[in-house]
Amino acid sequence: MSELLVATAEGADDLIDQNVKEVLHGLREHLKMDVIFVSEIRNGQRTFKHVDHSADKALIETGGGSSLEQSFCQCVLDGRLPPLVHDAAEHIESAKLPATPFRVGAHLSSPIILADGQIYGTLCCFSTEPDPTLRETDLQKLEIVARHTARRIDLRRQAERDEQLEKWTLQPLEEKNQGWQFPSK
Repeated sequence: MSELLVATAEGADDLIDQNVKEVLHGLREHLKMDVIFVSEIRNGQRTFKHVDHSADKALIETGGGSSLEQSFCQCVLDGRLPPLVHDAAEHIESAKLPATPFRVGAHLSSPIILADGQIYGTLCCFSTEPDPTLRETDLQKLEIVARHTARRIDLRRQAERDEQLEKWTLQPLEEKNQGWQFPSK
């Protein structure tokens, strides 16, 4: 899995994204879950950056999202919900879980933490039915993919910064100094 997620800065975005999708698909099938997704958290919103679901469970889609406060992701991030849940119905009251338009049974979640310590978002998977067979090792697999995803995001961001710096350093000096004047005495 790590080879699919860790890419060099020279790799095309489409290829990297396809690799992420393949890893998510494989992990979802391995865990026997209905949906797996990578979400980005920004300004109190959660956006689904990559989603893979079984053919009959198109419950969420890439590009969709919602308020972070109305998500299981936030419940896990703030400790109200454990990262491994066999049946979410057992936690509705104690974790103050938000209402969902579909039943959530089993649920696994891991934060995606970037090198600078920032939480980019979450890697989560769920099924509509409970799953008492999930184990700590299943959560650990999800956490490994979340760490690799974070590295991939860090690499992409660094490549974008390097590209911007290269554009700036190649820019003619007159354009860089446009609008700037020496102070008068």
